[in-house]
Amino acid sequence: MTYDSASVSVSDTPEPPVRFWPVADLPGLDPDPFLDEVLREEPITRIKLPYGDGDAWLVTRYEDVRFVTADPRFSREQLLGRSVTSMRPEPVASQTAGLQYIDPPRHNRLRRVVARAFTGRSMQRLRPLAEGRAAELLDVMEAAGAPADLMERLHGPFPIAVVRDFLGVEESDWHRWAQTGEALLSAGSDAKGRGKEASQNTRARIVELLERRRREPREDLAGVLAQAVEADEITDDEAISLATAIQVSGGHAVRNNSGSMMYALLTHPEEMDRLRREPELLPKAVDELFRYVPHRNGVGIPRVATEDVEVGGRLIRAGDVVYNAYVAANRDREAFAEPDTLDFDRETNAHLAFGHGPHHCLAAIMARMEAEVMISALLTRFPDLRLAVPPAEVEFQRQGLIRGPKTLPVIWSVRG
Repeated sequence: MTYDSASVSVSDTPEPPVRFWPVADLPGLDPDPFLDEVLREEPITRIKLPYGDGDAWLVTRYEDVRFVTADPRFSREQLLGRSVTSMRPEPVASQTAGLQYIDPPRHNRLRRVVARAFTGRSMQRLRPLAEGRAAELLDVMEAAGAPADLMERLHGPFPIAVVRDFLGVEESDWHRWAQTGEALLSAGSDAKGRGKEASQNTRARIVELLERRRREPREDLAGVLAQAVEADEITDDEAISLATAIQVSGGHAVRNNSGSMMYALLTHPEEMDRLRREPELLPKAVDELFRYVPHRNGVGIPRVATEDVEVGGRLIRAGDVVYNAYVAANRDREAFAEPDTLDFDRETNAHLAFGHGPHHCLAAIMARMEAEVMISALLTRFPDLRLAVPPAEVEFQRQGLIRGPKTLPVIWSVRG
């Protein structure tokens, strides 16, 4: 796919017109019609988003997305200091430290530090805690009786409790961390003010937590980061940015993703009944749910081409901004047979819900574990769990970057 300067066909191909993409709120788990159209008719096109300057390329095909996200000629560091077209007025993550806006080899150094906390051993330690948290929450829900809102009773508090245990946050402080996650990922007109305040509050809490871990070492993420700072492997700012990214993705993102996954099961009762009969299918089913669920609105952090590169028959020139649509790639018919079908028997499922390449989400192992724990706990505890309202009446989040139900009302029969 490397661009050949002697290729006339690519360089002479007219660029597609710039399309404005407002990224409107969508009902339920409906795919974005804009992405469907682009994937079908112009899989590499140019877009302008509601905020920022200029326009950008949008890449939607599965193989093209994998290519761009793995090729070192597409840089995140090159975004620093640039105002590019984007979905929100302020970046979610710090542009001066952390993993999101850096390239290898610095990226590799920080990733190695965080990877010490995301191991099979750490998940084995965390899983019993997570199962206990889920059981406690469902005890309360069952005692209160039906109907119940799963977002309030489980999908909201559970991921925050797990990420709190993983980070090492004191139990009495978890609700303050939950509030900042919502504000950090808001995309509305008031997002700039709310996001700035949330960033400041989050930073203050993480600084306090890291200072505590220097005095009281533990085997949690805060302990790993504090030890790495003491060993001069990373800076204080890098540790703060890394912890912030885990807090946001581990709380807010998992809340909405897992809520959407449960909504998908509740609206596919045959698949949900099958999981009850075949619990050993759960890990494979969770991966298919990650592929099937449109986990975000629009697109995430873009990249900048550092030289001219041919991608899928289009010439992307040095300095051009490129967005990758993982959600569209997960519905690409060239990569997945019948992509709009929820299929637990899918033979190959190398989905891109967690990204690809150097910026592949380190927390994927924890997100999978949390989804398995929540779904298993619900299906075991409530054999006839079902929606309390018609599917179309389930309210979903508005003006957010991560899609998910705002409420998820359910009912069940009382056990005798």
